[in-house]
Amino acid sequence: MSNVVDMRAQLASAALPSPVLTASGCAAAGRELDRFFDVTAIGAVVTKSIMASPRSGRPTPRMAETPAGMLNSIGLQGPGVEEFIRKDLRWLRERGARTVVSIAGGSVNEFAELANRLRHEEGISAIEVNISCPNVESRGQVFACDARAAGSVIHAVRRHTSALTPIFAKLSPDVTDIADIARACVTAGADGLSMINTTLGMVIDTDTMRPALAGITGGLSGPAIRPMAVRCVWQVRQALPEVPILGMGGIATGLDALQFLLAGANAVSVGTAVFNDPSAPWRIHNELAAALADRGFRSVADAVGYAHREEVTI
Repeated sequence: MSNVVDMRAQLASAALPSPVLTASGCAAAGRELDRFFDVTAIGAVVTKSIMASPRSGRPTPRMAETPAGMLNSIGLQGPGVEEFIRKDLRWLRERGARTVVSIAGGSVNEFAELANRLRHEEGISAIEVNISCPNVESRGQVFACDARAAGSVIHAVRRHTSALTPIFAKLSPDVTDIADIARACVTAGADGLSMINTTLGMVIDTDTMRPALAGITGGLSGPAIRPMAVRCVWQVRQALPEVPILGMGGIATGLDALQFLLAGANAVSVGTAVFNDPSAPWRIHNELAAALADRGFRSVADAVGYAHREEVTI
């Protein structure tokens, strides 16, 4: 048997040469990482979440280390969609990188406006809808934590996005039934699901005896959340066996990525690992290829959901 593995991946209509993407929020638009590896070689660059207007974000300190992870409370700082299109999207297009644009908003209308602004821009492989944002019209309730609110956002984005561009809803693990939220998003028009976003956490500085983050709470990422993320992917794959999944949460090695594929993810995003190793996405691609070959898989697609099968020989 040949040990050459077909590393192509499919996320809805987006065909990718690798199942490894970056994760939103950990490398801006990929320009910094391009100094360490060729960003055109991985599946895609997933941009930091873009909002309609520029945002300065939350006050510092914004980050705190935790065992096997970190907390961040950045507050969606960014240049706004117009500057993003002018600078970052243009660079990604000229560089030849496949691009998944992450969008975020404080209202259904803002999500719709962002989608409409991006719909005629070239070089976008998919839209990732970051619904882990407070809904300013509903007492700050996070969209991703309510099936109806999540569905409303996805429906609005789908209406204002080209039918040729897949949209992925990014789900939060901070819910009672993540499959219920997933169903609502797919029913509303999502072509796939990105999971999981960070989970809410908190650190108290025992010297100052105060919260370590100025924003009090923050999003926990890194290897500490990987078992939770794998569980979420498994549950949603069981509930929605035909829906494409982009899995993420604490992936630091090729074997970590393999867990997500076996649980049902079609591809993976690598985020927190790049803070320690900026070449992590490409390293993980190579490690995953070796792990698949060692186990006799001929392709990425053959491994997707394999752990759900009952006595299948490769």
